[in-house]
Parts: sequence; C-alpha cells; structure tokens
Amino acid sequence: QVQLVESGGGLVQAGGSLRLSCAASGTISSPNSMAWYRQAPGKQREMVAVITSGASTNYAESVKGRFTISRDNGKNTVYLQMNNVKPEDTAVYYCNARRYFPSTYYWGQGTQVTVSS
Repeated sequence: QVQLVESGGGLVQAGGSLRLSCAASGTISSPNSMAWYRQAPGKQREMVAVITSGASTNYAESVKGRFTISRDNGKNTVYLQMNNVKPEDTAVYYCNARRYFPSTYYWGQGTQVTVSS
C-alpha cells in the first residue's frame, strides 16, 4: 500500500515563494505519474502540475512560468516549487500518484497554502 505525505505548506505573502514536498512510501511501478492538485473553498479540485516517470511535465495555464514540478525517484519524492505566488493560489494542495497498469490512484491528505495580499 502506497502512502503519500505532503509537507511545506503555510502562509506566504503575494510575490513570495514556497516549496511543497510529497514523499511516497513504497514503490509505484512504472510507467507512472505524480501530480499536484489543489482545491480552493467552494471550487472543484483542479490539476496544477504533473510529471511522468519519463520526466514529461504539464501545467495548468494559471501556473505556467511560476510553478515547477520535479521528482527525485531515488527518494520517491515529488516537489512543487511555487514562485511569484498570488492570492488566487490559496488552496489545499494534494499530492497524487498514478500507476498506469493496473490503473491505480493514490492521494495525500493535503497541505494548506495561504497567500496573503
């Protein structure tokens, strides 16, 4: 059973930076992907960034050029570097891991990010 544990959330001023980490216990067989999602109050959960086991990345339009997703396969950890944050980035950020075959999804418990203006 894979467990995902996020860390690094908190309160940051607009224009500042924050780095989220997500450590996975156990190995997720390749091919796979790891991603960050977020959910703001009253809104649906949305994908922020995803990185595959082949290191391909994809970002939501709203964070392109500001956020960077990366992974350290040796540590089973995925990171989200958040730069030039905005108040609209305020949300609970969730780590997600997906194994393709068979298709299996794992979720972390979430970490709160609050951006003050």
